[in-house]
Amino acid sequence: MEAYHGMKKNTPPLLPVPSQSRTSIKRKRDHESSDMNIEPPLTTDMIMENARQILKRVAKNSDQINIGSRKKATIGIFGKSGEGKSSLLSAVLGKKNLLPSGCFGACTAVVTQVEANLNDSNYKAEIELFSQEEWENELKDLFINIKDDSEDRNEDLFEIAKEKIKALYGVDANKKTLEELKNNKKFAEIKTFLSISKKIISNSNLSEFTNDVASYIQHSELRPGDWYWPLVKSVTIMIPDCRELLEHIVLLDLPGTGDCNKIRDDLWKSKLRECSSVWIVSDIKRATTDRDPWGILKHCIEELGPGGKCKKINFICTKTDDINTEAYIRCANLKIDTISEDKGKTCILHRNDQAKTIVKEKFEDSEIKKIFITDNQFQVFTVSSNAFFDHSLNLESSETEIPKLQDDLRNLNKSINRELTRDYVNKVKGTLLLIQSGQLDPDKKMIEMKVNTLTKFEENLRKSLIELDKYFDNISNVLEQHLSNGVDESVQLCVASTKAMIAPNKDGRGFHKILGALCKNYGCYWSKNRDVVRDLNKTLAKYLHKHIDEDFYQIFPVTGKTGKSVQEQIDKFSIIQSDSAYPSCDILDNIQNFIKIEETKLKEALNRDIVDMKMDIYSSIKITILNQMASCYQQAAAVTGIGSMKMRQELLISTVDKIKQDMFNEAKVEVLKKLNNLKLDIKSALETGLQEAIERSKSKTSNNKRKDVSREIEQLERLLDQLYD
Repeated sequence: MEAYHGMKKNTPPLLPVPSQSRTSIKRKRDHESSDMNIEPPLTTDMIMENARQILKRVAKNSDQINIGSRKKATIGIFGKSGEGKSSLLSAVLGKKNLLPSGCFGACTAVVTQVEANLNDSNYKAEIELFSQEEWENELKDLFINIKDDSEDRNEDLFEIAKEKIKALYGVDANKKTLEELKNNKKFAEIKTFLSISKKIISNSNLSEFTNDVASYIQHSELRPGDWYWPLVKSVTIMIPDCRELLEHIVLLDLPGTGDCNKIRDDLWKSKLRECSSVWIVSDIKRATTDRDPWGILKHCIEELGPGGKCKKINFICTKTDDINTEAYIRCANLKIDTISEDKGKTCILHRNDQAKTIVKEKFEDSEIKKIFITDNQFQVFTVSSNAFFDHSLNLESSETEIPKLQDDLRNLNKSINRELTRDYVNKVKGTLLLIQSGQLDPDKKMIEMKVNTLTKFEENLRKSLIELDKYFDNISNVLEQHLSNGVDESVQLCVASTKAMIAPNKDGRGFHKILGALCKNYGCYWSKNRDVVRDLNKTLAKYLHKHIDEDFYQIFPVTGKTGKSVQEQIDKFSIIQSDSAYPSCDILDNIQNFIKIEETKLKEALNRDIVDMKMDIYSSIKITILNQMASCYQQAAAVTGIGSMKMRQELLISTVDKIKQDMFNEAKVEVLKKLNNLKLDIKSALETGLQEAIERSKSKTSNNKRKDVSREIEQLERLLDQLYD
């Protein structure tokens, strides 16, 4: 709104608004024989500007109504290094080589967010850095891993530590002691560099910008000492001229490898929970056989489903132009006479179709199918980023399927834009309805009817809140019973589950390294390529989750209606009920419509907030277990020397056995407490918001000159008609 505060008094005339009412629009749609006379629809920007002009003309404090703000939709993009994520992003945004890719070694080493730069025409990067204290602690841990020559050394941690030290301090830096490194000139430079919490890079030239930002998001074995990604928590890249695709969307490029740094790993998981959609990226040559993408999804089900907000998964097979035509013809047993002159293109499109079929079949057999029920929630794309830019590769633009992904983003962006515009127009309409209802009217009977109606609304509010209480009491009782059963099963099976995870019966050679890393990382171990995951906290939480999952999906569905969900209960909530009927008149109609708008605004905001709240409820089980086990993990991580693996195993098993009853009961109590907090928050928001709306409707009749805004209200309704269409 700030850009409009300084508008001149002689504001431009309103843009023409098609004059059909909502009813007449529908009638026309059904019966018109020609669309010759239909005026072109207004854009959301034009509708927003019209609403602003209307408000400014009739209200003194027009600048007090702001465009609603909400979190941007986050699309998480992940896959292993070398699968083509960076090239895919560059192609989708139409900016060749936007992100570094394909060099020597793993790329995109840190969490990278990409969004639109809506302020100027520069490419901009905001780089969030570790604090000096955080890096000093990290550096100590890295040297412990590098200097560890014991038999239980974790090779993943060793390799990651070596990569980071060499990337920052140069070749052979990993062979020095920490004290020797502190005398290095680069050490002092890095200390000064970390005195700022955030570094900003801005450049209007894409090539120069990419070069400037590469060292903060890219890892390469080339030029050791020139890379700064080990110091980076996350990078936000803002792209100009992407408003149509990314005005309300963030693309989140998640690292393809694990990290022994807990801060960055926790950030990875928290970002994943924010994703409303996920793109899984896999080279088409491996997409149909590689188990890693499904493994990652399996271990992220909590963050994506009940503990997250993900509504859709796109599986994207990349590098479709990379094909050995003759080898594929033999492998696929294609008949020569059925192949067109362009063998390469025929083989590419044939392989694309085969890949889509196989990947969809794998999805149908996967565990995540239970979360994503409808067909349009899982889609497969076969893309070629190279062919999108290089037309000599003989694929039409549409055959690269990059335009399909662009349309996916464009439609989501438009949808959010329409919602925000509709919310703003409704706010303006509510303000005008209140103005219209508060005009001077000497009719005492009318004033009495107004008072009685508002009193009835207050009574209905109390009744509706009581009904909401009953609903929450019911679902709380249901969950409590399931949680109690989960506690019983957890107590009975937790020791055996712990033994199965940390003391496998099969050959345990090398397992001591994994166990050491698991203890150090508070119960969770991800291999460097995230293809091996061991999470003791998740294992201990699984029986509690198992007993509540079915009902939790009903109460907090990812999409759709279940008849039992909190969202549906809020949608039904209304203080305008059939028993509040009264003789129809303009003033009371305006008040009722104003209350309806306020109800809708409150309920839509709550339904967005509920997604975050339910994530907090579901994840509280695992978090409670982690907190209860934290001191044990610390003790186990400190155990070293001969026989350390057995000592760690015994310590973990005995601790689980000792605290199991209290630990699982505490997890149960925490879920119910957070559910109750959700109820209180929802009730408070509805009661406060609607009581305030009622009080505003009670405002005394103005003695000022009557201001009839009925014409303006009709104009706003026509604007809303276009948005609903």
